[in-house]
Amino acid sequence: MEQPFLIVENLSLQKGNRTILNRINLAFYPGKIHALLGLNGSGKSSLAYTLMGCEGYTPTSGRILLDGKDITYTSITERARLGISLAWQEPVRFEGLPVGKYVGLGAGEPNREKVLAALEAVSLPPKSYGYRAVDQTLSGGERKRVELAALFAMRPRFAILDEPDSGIDALSIKEIARLIRQMANQSSSVLLITHRPELVEIADSASLMCFGSIIFSGSPQEATEYYRGRCEPHLSVLGSQPWQSPSDN
Repeated sequence: MEQPFLIVENLSLQKGNRTILNRINLAFYPGKIHALLGLNGSGKSSLAYTLMGCEGYTPTSGRILLDGKDITYTSITERARLGISLAWQEPVRFEGLPVGKYVGLGAGEPNREKVLAALEAVSLPPKSYGYRAVDQTLSGGERKRVELAALFAMRPRFAILDEPDSGIDALSIKEIARLIRQMANQSSSVLLITHRPELVEIADSASLMCFGSIIFSGSPQEATEYYRGRCEPHLSVLGSQPWQSPSDN
């Protein structure tokens, strides 16, 4: 039986008197996609930042194990070196840097073929975008695609995708889903964080997060049904306002 390479054990995070993450338990397998579904404000991004080792997100208790080694308190730089990478909900921008060069930075070394393949994977024609500057002339959706292309070129061991569909028009969701599946096929394990049930369909397994806790884990179909039956009804009550938990994220 295949063994997980990354294990999260009883991971908790508190800020002041607020519980942000509450005893999270998850396991990630090579080349598999695990979706984390939840309403805005349920703690999904906080978990992403904790797994990446971001400043201000040091766990209060619990462990993160990579190949059996405890990396709970290792730096973000060390985790990146070990093959963990996070695609931010708001894309990082290097003003003025050509798109092709930015994507090439993700590849780790100058590699024209990797850059071309990455841009094509996110439907950004290299001839049109390779030499365009990463600046305000790019739309939010285009910037997100550039960020995903850089991650695709990097081919990390563990890719954390925080709302990869944000800023992307509905017609492009299938393209993003295809890219994520392609990443997994190239042996990247993926944590797919989203509030869109339709994106969960591409995952191999899924969990549902609510108020900083994992309240359900199972198949993507089961998680989606649970979400639509017990979580989405909150949206009809709250209208367009995000559902706020004790966490800010």
